[in-house]
Amino acid sequence: MLVYGRADSLIGIAAAASQGTVGKDELELRTLSRPGEVLETVPGVIVTQHSGAGKANQFFLRGFNLDHGTDFATSINGVPVNLPTHAHGQGYTDLNILIPELVERVDFRKGPYYADLGDFSSAGAANIKYVDSLPYSIAQVEGGSFGYERGLYASSRLIGSGNLLYAVELFHNDGPWSTPDDYKKINGVLSYSRGDAEHGYSITTTAYAGHWTATDQVAKRALSEIPGFDRFDTLNSSDGGNSQRYNLSAEWHRADADSSTKVLAYGFYYDLDLFSDFTYFLNSPQGDQFEQLDRRAVGGLKASQTWYSQLFSRDMENTVGLQIRSDSITNGLFQTVRRHRTDKVDYNGETISETTRSDDVWEASFSPYVENKVQWADKFRTVLGLRMDYYYFDVDSNLSSNSGTRDDAIVSPKGSLIFGPWAKTEYYLSGGLGFHSNDARGVTQKVDPMTGDPVKPADALVRTKGAEIGVRTTAIEGLQSTLALWLLDVDSELVFAGDAGSTEASAPSRRYGVEWTNYYTPTKWLALDADFSFSHAEFRKTVGDDGSQGTHIPGAIDSVMAIGIAYRQPGERGFFSDLRLRLFGPRPLIEDNSVRSATTTLLSAKAGYNFNKNWTLSVEGFNLLDNKNHDIDYYYPSRLKNEVAGPDDGGYNDIHFKSVEPIAVRAALTFRF
Repeated sequence: MLVYGRADSLIGIAAAASQGTVGKDELELRTLSRPGEVLETVPGVIVTQHSGAGKANQFFLRGFNLDHGTDFATSINGVPVNLPTHAHGQGYTDLNILIPELVERVDFRKGPYYADLGDFSSAGAANIKYVDSLPYSIAQVEGGSFGYERGLYASSRLIGSGNLLYAVELFHNDGPWSTPDDYKKINGVLSYSRGDAEHGYSITTTAYAGHWTATDQVAKRALSEIPGFDRFDTLNSSDGGNSQRYNLSAEWHRADADSSTKVLAYGFYYDLDLFSDFTYFLNSPQGDQFEQLDRRAVGGLKASQTWYSQLFSRDMENTVGLQIRSDSITNGLFQTVRRHRTDKVDYNGETISETTRSDDVWEASFSPYVENKVQWADKFRTVLGLRMDYYYFDVDSNLSSNSGTRDDAIVSPKGSLIFGPWAKTEYYLSGGLGFHSNDARGVTQKVDPMTGDPVKPADALVRTKGAEIGVRTTAIEGLQSTLALWLLDVDSELVFAGDAGSTEASAPSRRYGVEWTNYYTPTKWLALDADFSFSHAEFRKTVGDDGSQGTHIPGAIDSVMAIGIAYRQPGERGFFSDLRLRLFGPRPLIEDNSVRSATTTLLSAKAGYNFNKNWTLSVEGFNLLDNKNHDIDYYYPSRLKNEVAGPDDGGYNDIHFKSVEPIAVRAALTFRF
């Protein structure tokens, strides 16, 4: 299936109203300030940043602050991006490895209704599919505000009866920060593919390396308490990091009238050194900067076999699948001063050890599933599935009390009833059980490594339960519209802990909401989209510290609105443009809802001209209203350097924010040959 804009052919195919596909033509016209914003083509998703540009983005969807990817599963060409038991956050998803010009389409699904989706997918999932070949070679140079520089070369050619695709991206950006990000990265892709949609294979390797300085979120009171301090200033100019990822994957598929087979094998090496300081001088007069180290080698397999047959003269499909993954991980948390590991002294004169914890972890999963699809009548079909996930954790910690092994298994039934279509309109009733895994270190932990106090190990696999009713219609010529009402329960919420810059398990939660998405193409040269998402999120019991108890989930997004209009003049020559408004609604920042973030509204635009089939000049503008909104907000205690510290003082509670970038312009010159 070749998709250029959004897929109206999903009537008769999709298993839920919130399933969709975004194609290359829509992606080409989108304004993108960072590669992770490719996921903002998924209705209801918000992509932000609370640190330097080289760090994984923050993601929001369906009442979740997804942190860096927890409960949203992302893959590129089927290879998972999420990283379990990550040094900085469970499910860490770094999309700086992405080259947007190579994206053919984004296939997305929301909710725990799909048998082939497991860990991290309870809120949703997206597979970003690269092209196998290009119709022309691309040489592109870009430049813009705040030291933005980018170069891209991509091409493909026939080698024998297959296609060799190769691309390299060079990138630099400082951002508007007083201490420049000086983010440098290089991306490379090399892929060989042969065959077609029915029979073929591909082998792909990718490489990424990045290095940056970071302006992390800052305490709001610093703007008034520190003379001359600005929203683009930093409270620790040595924050930042570096990261690498090298992937190798091989895919094979075949299909005929009776069956189809798909096999994907992958392996990758990944590392990260991340230096952060969210609390400044709360714990030590030497500062609170810490290093998070993650090194891992990952191998995995995805395989499925589908048989096409009939039941009572009705079409039926039966699928069996297997997914295997192994992560061999070394990670640690260390005390640092200006990126140098060192022991520190707290305000009581006690030593804070250089090594908070250091662990070697092996985490493996084995996940078979079955799925059945039956077209029971012309206007009624079902999709039913059953999935089993088995996880094994082996942790070797520097503190022997936190070493150990543990395993767990969970079974998840899923399914959808689909009615129609009537008048080009289809109706869906979906439900299912899912899960997310917890960090292996928390699963085996018995002692807090900082205080020495005994702690209760976390549940290895946490149950989620979801349901959705929805409708999809193309009854109006040129309009694709979906409406979905959804509910999701999580048995244990993961929430952000500001003092450690990580997440920790909390109380069970409930979320529900409505999504309305629309894509209208009145002509071949004009497209309008309008997506609206509203949700409510709450803990199912009162939680929080003294004085802040409540049922509100900190950071839970309650509204998202995205509206765009795109124009493309037909033919090889002519203008094209895109105007886009994104509204990111307010969130509670504390359990009793006494502190809330403001709404963030951003307007961006893209305009360009195709001089002929070879040359294109385009200009992008971001935050055109020059709003001084926040990209993200948190509420937790910290201490500035000039603030008085006492031995029993818990610091100063405050909003900590990362400002959106001011109005910025970028220009690109593209040569196709």
